[in-house]
Amino acid sequence: MTLPGILFGIVLSTLYGTAFHFWKGGPINRLILFILLAWLGFWTGHIVGAVLHWSFANIGPINGGMATLGSAAFLFVGEWLGRVEVTHK
Repeated sequence: MTLPGILFGIVLSTLYGTAFHFWKGGPINRLILFILLAWLGFWTGHIVGAVLHWSFANIGPINGGMATLGSAAFLFVGEWLGRVEVTHK
């Protein structure tokens, strides 16, 4: 993996996180959560795709298809788990 590939992956996953935040809305701490989830899901999807030899939509050294699917999965599951509301008695 090259440094430009890593930087491009960070930029692309950050765009995924911010786009998801603009779609779902919420305060700034949710934006930070969505960006972190997008990063984690992006690189997890990239690594899982490399280990399983599944590749589609490659962008240079990045397995763009699996990375995008991983990012989307982490964002949707993270948003779903983040809906927990705390009630005070």
